[in-house]
Amino acid sequence: MANDTFDIGGDLTVNRLGFGAMRLTGDGVIGEPDDVGNAHDVLRRTVELGVDFIDTADSYGPGVSERLIGEALDPGREDLVVATKGGLLRNTDGDWLAHGDPDYLRNAHLCSLDRLGVDTIDLYQLHRPDPDTPFEDSVHALAELKDEGLIRHVGLSNVSVDQLETARDIVDVATVQNQYNVANRDAQAVLDACENYGVGFIPWFPLAAGDLDEVDGIGDIADAHEATPHQIALAWLLRSSEVTLPIPGTADIAHLEQNVAAADIELTDAELATLS
Repeated sequence: MANDTFDIGGDLTVNRLGFGAMRLTGDGVIGEPDDVGNAHDVLRRTVELGVDFIDTADSYGPGVSERLIGEALDPGREDLVVATKGGLLRNTDGDWLAHGDPDYLRNAHLCSLDRLGVDTIDLYQLHRPDPDTPFEDSVHALAELKDEGLIRHVGLSNVSVDQLETARDIVDVATVQNQYNVANRDAQAVLDACENYGVGFIPWFPLAAGDLDEVDGIGDIADAHEATPHQIALAWLLRSSEVTLPIPGTADIAHLEQNVAAADIELTDAELATLS
């Protein structure tokens, strides 16, 4: 890939286009995929293409995505950064239930270590603030795990600027993961804060779940580059800020290769202005 790099936490250098492993699980992000071998092949091809940052969570499956990564790859290898998240429970209805109790986070972290087959997690993120648990308590739990050497860097997800500021008073925050894409920029203030602090910003739903029809000009720009609107959306994210770390996910190798190719698309200033 020709895209540039970012130093997560100042010392984990990764290519700025990563891979999100949520879609490797079963329907509704519950259970095993229909073809486990294909999931393994997608992960191995991801690394072959030069992607060295993989993002997952214990709630994907739950546990399935982490286990697939542990089976297909060596998450402890020096040329690969695996990030995971804790703080969401699942049920058979597919709900995502915030649970930020410190004791629960400690247990969830131990389970993630086991599934990934590592002694330390490169980047461990609080998946979502829990309204029933003081935010500071959840962050303190992750800070303690970092002090114990069980987490290398701490990240946050689905937070406001105020919550980022609060967390930064407790622990060095390496990344923030919020919803953000060319069609939805509600988290712009959080991205701006990350830029100010040199914190990595991981936009989830980087392709707007495929809903790009209402983005003015994206179709014409895609045609000009002989690309797809999805590829232009990724290229825009890479150009929108030096701290963005897009993590498009897929369970299809052809789609994976298409996503990675987006890193080589050079948008002009005029095209960026159109998408802005």
